[in-house]
Formats: sequence, structure tokens, C-alpha cells
Amino acid sequence: MKPNVPLRTALVGDVGGTNARFALADLSDPVRPELHDLVQLPSNAFDSLGAAVTAYLERVAAKPRPRVTAIAVAGPVTDGEVTLTNLSWRASETELKRCGFDRARLVNDFRALAAAADALGERDLDAIGPLLSRVSKAPIVIVGPGTGFGAAALLREGDKTIGVAGEGGHIGFSPEDETEMEVLRILMRRFGRVSIERIVSGPGLVNLYQSLCEIAGTAAQFTDPRQILAEAARADGIARDAVERFCAIFGAAAGDIALAYGAQGGVLLAGSLSQALKPFLRAGGFRARFEGKGRLAHLVRTIPTAVITRTDAALLGCARLAQAL
Repeated sequence: MKPNVPLRTALVGDVGGTNARFALADLSDPVRPELHDLVQLPSNAFDSLGAAVTAYLERVAAKPRPRVTAIAVAGPVTDGEVTLTNLSWRASETELKRCGFDRARLVNDFRALAAAADALGERDLDAIGPLLSRVSKAPIVIVGPGTGFGAAALLREGDKTIGVAGEGGHIGFSPEDETEMEVLRILMRRFGRVSIERIVSGPGLVNLYQSLCEIAGTAAQFTDPRQILAEAARADGIARDAVERFCAIFGAAAGDIALAYGAQGGVLLAGSLSQALKPFLRAGGFRARFEGKGRLAHLVRTIPTAVITRTDAALLGCARLAQAL
């Protein structure tokens, strides 16, 4: 660990229901702040965000302690406060200031990814579909399945950029063939309204697989998305059908969100599940449904899609947000 840090340093974090990752960010570079002393802690080992931050600072023994922090969290942030979606914490910027920071910002994790988008280079992205150029100064959309389905956009107004986080995962699921109509009926009996993230998420993959088993009249063997992915990679069968259809529905949803924002700057796919799905995403179903937009198909065909391979992209985005504090 580095005992001394530059004066223009921020603590940045990416906190979810399982892991809390923190780093120190040297804010000298206005485009790609340098991250160091990255530490991953188990979220459930702490009873609050403040306790996790304090433990990190004690571990790295940073001197002088940073006075600025920006932390991404898995949940909607309102007026500087958040109740984390999969963790029993209610966190706030006020709490962070009580930890000794002069300036603090909490942001949705996909909002942080949007802030990182302009700093990601070719080595940070793995193209899905044709190698297309981004339209300069055009909006960029970031989407991805995890425990839920996240979505955010980086919008342009002249030389200004504006990051917007939304709840795109709660857009209604729109089936496109008879099998998906039957999946919708099955899930409606379970959940009532069926949103995108009831299918395009880790738990959603299980929902989809179990629905396809029900349609086929066979017992479901798997209850964990990792099991389904492993079986899909190993052999043909319902697990592979589920993963391939998952990618197709993911593509349809990503294309819809791209249209909503006019995202000719590209659609970036985030998260570890997107990375695990890359062989299936490349197989063609994702792009076919992404582009299958009827009268506007010609427009969506020009939009590049890529998986974010940089695992600390949310931390990079937090560092870029910290530069404005």
C-alpha cells in the first residue's frame, strides 16, 4: 500500500449487495484519473457504508486522508440518499461527510459507468456485432444485467455532457414470438406485471429457463444462473435455448433503450454477466433483435455495441465525477 497520496486525491467506491470495492484516485489527469490501492471488501461484513469506508481508509493508511469522495451504489439515489437494493444499508452523503470528507457524492452505479464512458478506449471494450464507429458527440447508453437490469445514458449538449440514470429494467417486457408470449403468460401468473429485469438479469435467466422447461413439459434441473450458463456452454438443450433467448431479449431491450436516447454514440454492455455471455452475445441473436426495429432498423444498424471489459469502470466514473466536486 502507498502510505502517501497526492493532494488532489479522492476516495472512490463501487458498492453492491455482495462486494464493496474502494480505491484512491489521483485526479490530476482530467480524462483518465489514475486508480490505486484498490481493495475489495465483503459488504455484509459491515453494518453501514461509513463503517466500510472507515475500514478501507484504515487498511490503506492513506496520508493525508482524502477530503473528497464519490461512491457508486446499486440503487436509486435521491437527494443524496439511497437504500441499497440488495443490502440493508441506508446511506447518505451526510454520513460520508461525518467520516471526515469535505465533499461527498453518492451516485447510481450505472450513472458512474456513464461518467466513465468517454474515458474508455478500445482496450476497455469488446465489440459485439459489426465493427462500427461511434458518432462523435452523440449520446451513449450503458445497460447491463446483474441482480437486476441497470441502464443509464450519457447525453450531449454542445460541449457539455450530462449523465442520466434511470430504471430501464422496469420497462415492460415485450414478447416477439409465440414462445415469448407463453413465457409472458407464465411469468404474469407469478409476478403480475412482467418487466425486462424479470428476464434479463441473473434471477431472470432462472425465470426464463424454468418457463421454457414448463412449456416443454419437463422438470427444471437448475436454480442458479451459473448452473444454467455452465450447462449451456456444455451441451444443447433447454439451458442453451434459455441463454440464447436471454441474449436475444437483451438485444431487443438494449435496442429499445438506444432508440429512446438516440444513442448513435454506442451501446455499452456492463457487468460480469455480460462478460460471461460474450460467446452467446456474439452468436447473432443479440444483434438481430437489437437491429430489428421495423421502420428504424436502418438507424439502429449503425449503432455499435460492445461489452465493457474494464472491471473498475465504475470506479473510473466515480473518479471523473469527483473531479467536479
